Amino acid sequence: TEDSVIQFRCHKEISCFNACCRHADVTLAPYDVLRLQKRLAMNSEEFLKAHTVPFQLDADGVPGIKLRTDDSGACLFLDGENGCGVYEDRPTGCRYYPVALLNMREKDTYEARQQYSLVKEPHCKGHDEPREITLRDYRKEQGVEQYDEFNRDWYELILKKKSGGPSVGKPSEMSLQLFFMASFNFDMLRKFVLSDNFKVTYDLPDETYAEVAEDDIALMRLGNRLMRQALFAEKTIPENSGAWERRVEERKEIWEARAKAEVEARNVKTEVEMRQETTGCSDN
Repeated sequence: TEDSVIQFRCHKEISCFNACCRHADVTLAPYDVLRLQKRLAMNSEEFLKAHTVPFQLDADGVPGIKLRTDDSGACLFLDGENGCGVYEDRPTGCRYYPVALLNMREKDTYEARQQYSLVKEPHCKGHDEPREITLRDYRKEQGVEQYDEFNRDWYELILKKKSGGPSVGKPSEMSLQLFFMASFNFDMLRKFVLSDNFKVTYDLPDETYAEVAEDDIALMRLGNRLMRQALFAEKTIPENSGAWERRVEERKEIWEARAKAEVEARNVKTEVEMRQETTGCSDN
C-alpha cells in the first residue's frame, strides 16, 4: 500500500549509479511517449523508429512498445556518468524503480486498483542506503502521480483485455492497428480524428475537435475511447445518424469485388484439382 515503508535512495555518488540503465527493459505507456516525443522535439514516426521496439502485450498480438537499447542492453538516453539524459521526462517504469507498479482488477469491475511490489536486484545498492520513505512520499518525490493519472484509462483497457479472456475474442487486424495508432502514434491519430471521414461518421461537438487539434491529453483520451469501441464494441463515441448505412454503401462495390475475386479463385483451384485427378499429374 501507499503507507508501506521502503528503505531506498539513489544518487550520483552511489557505487551502482546508472547500473539499472545499462540493463534497460522499459515498457512504455501512452503518456510516456507523449512526454519523450515532446522532450526530443520529434514527430511520432521519428520517435517510434529511433527510440522504440515493438512487442506483443498478449497472445492475441495486442501491440506494445519498449524503449530501444544499444547492443549491450543500455538505454539510449544514458548520458555517461551524468545519468539519464531525459531525467525530467523519464518514463513511468524508471520513475517507480525499484518499486513495481501492478494494476489489479477489482472484483466485478474492470477499474484498475494499484498495488506495488519491491524489486531487489543484486547490482542495486540503493536498498542499503540509510533512508526510509513511504510509498506515498516516494511516488510524490519521483513525480509519478501525473503519469498514473494520464495512463490510468490505458491501463484499464489492457486489464480488461487480459481479464476478459476468450469472451472478449481476438481483435481483428484493423482493431490492432487502431490500438497501436491510438496508443503511440499521436500524429497519425490526430490526422485520423480530424479527417472529414471521421467527422461524417461520429457525432462530436466542434469544441471537441478544436480541443484535440491542440491538446495532446485530450487527443490521448479520445484515443482511449476509440480503443474501447474497437476492442470491446463499447459505444463510447456516438455515431451520426445513417453513418453505418453510408459506410456499407460506400464499401459495397469493394466487398462485391472481393467476393467475386474469391469465387473466381476457388473456381480456378477446383478446376486445377479436377484436372489433376483426371490426368493423374500436376501442372508443376
